[in-house]
Amino acid sequence: MNKMAILKQYAVTKFGRKFSSRQSLEDFQNRKIKQHLAYVLEHSPFYREFFKEYEEALRENRWNELPMIDKSIMMDHFDTFNTVGIKKEDALQVAFEAETSRNFTPKIGEISVGLSSGTSGNRGAFLISEQESALWAGTVLAKLLPGSIFGKHGIAFFLRANNNLYTSTQNGRIAFHFFDLLDDFEEHIRKLNKVQPSIVIGPPSILRKVADWQASGEIRIQPKKIVSVAEVLEDIDRTYIESVFQQTLHQVYQCTEGFLAATCSHGTLHINEDLVAIEKEYLDEGVFVPIITDFSRSTQPIIRYRLNDILVERMEPCPCGSHFLALDRIDGRCDDIFYGKHAENGELHPLFPDFIRRAIMFSSEEILEYKVIQKSLEQLEVKVKVSGNEERVQKDIVRELTKLWDEKGLLIPHVNFTPYDILPSDKKMKRIENGMKGPVNL
Repeated sequence: MNKMAILKQYAVTKFGRKFSSRQSLEDFQNRKIKQHLAYVLEHSPFYREFFKEYEEALRENRWNELPMIDKSIMMDHFDTFNTVGIKKEDALQVAFEAETSRNFTPKIGEISVGLSSGTSGNRGAFLISEQESALWAGTVLAKLLPGSIFGKHGIAFFLRANNNLYTSTQNGRIAFHFFDLLDDFEEHIRKLNKVQPSIVIGPPSILRKVADWQASGEIRIQPKKIVSVAEVLEDIDRTYIESVFQQTLHQVYQCTEGFLAATCSHGTLHINEDLVAIEKEYLDEGVFVPIITDFSRSTQPIIRYRLNDILVERMEPCPCGSHFLALDRIDGRCDDIFYGKHAENGELHPLFPDFIRRAIMFSSEEILEYKVIQKSLEQLEVKVKVSGNEERVQKDIVRELTKLWDEKGLLIPHVNFTPYDILPSDKKMKRIENGMKGPVNL
């Protein structure tokens, strides 16, 4: 890994890109996207064919008029999609062998290969070059390190799978420690006490477990920063983790398609608009699905890529003064939207994850953990762990969920309670999950 390239990107990200206005930011994005498209059209057979009817839009850099893609399109055309001639069969073979052996160092030439977690049911492979790894590492260090890059940092990273991309940050003063989510808890406890990390990064479900170990005295660590990744960060988990470690819980929004957002010093999640451009497909006021164009990655070009995530924009300016788009929260995935049937006309009506989340949290302050699954239009399953009277809390939950469905004019489903039996694992934790079989058509 080119340490000078990492250091240069760190300096550019932390000190060089200070946009004076929203317009100056958008001008920067447009210049970058124009350069990026020129490279992609020369090196990606897929995009040359896909954009061949859009010559005028390309010539005038009206990139937001180009056709959209999604994960299925990217994977279906993987061989011609990427710009380095790697075959999907070869990429998946390397990625699956790494998953099986738990040795994540092999590459195809200088290209690192990773495997997405497949939350949406469609696993994907991602490719990243040495140059892109350096850019990623420098950007991440600039946005996440609690202090200078020249300080000493021990990073504990809880991951389903390691990758050359993540370990690219390692050097003499920055030590990266991979905590495999497949390892047992005793191994995590032993390793945390030995490593004494200054930064802990992981999914909120495992960070909550780390907080449990800290509260019980099984570990004694003093991290300067804790960062939530990979799963939706629920208030119930944020509050507990922050109370144990007495600090703001930070957040990173990253997926196969790019390093999309990170929290500022005030704890506000900002889109990394120095790397990606975001278009909004609104589902409701302030609620949108992002369409991303990543102008920082050329090996596997992401141009007008529609994600399956539900984001909620922050309405008031962040005190940090950044012109980057601020988010109130990541609400979940489109697959997690619940549905109800209107009592009068039988039409289906969407209920966003936050509606369900708020109903649960308004029910009782005695709720420690929960999960709500929509089994059908007529039935919900609720798993709940409480600190007080479980029967009373269950009645309160039914009351709030009934109130939500009733306020929307929807037929009220039956609520079935089952024991809370969920443990942290290598699978992404969802507290709000649509478990209905088959597609729902609105």
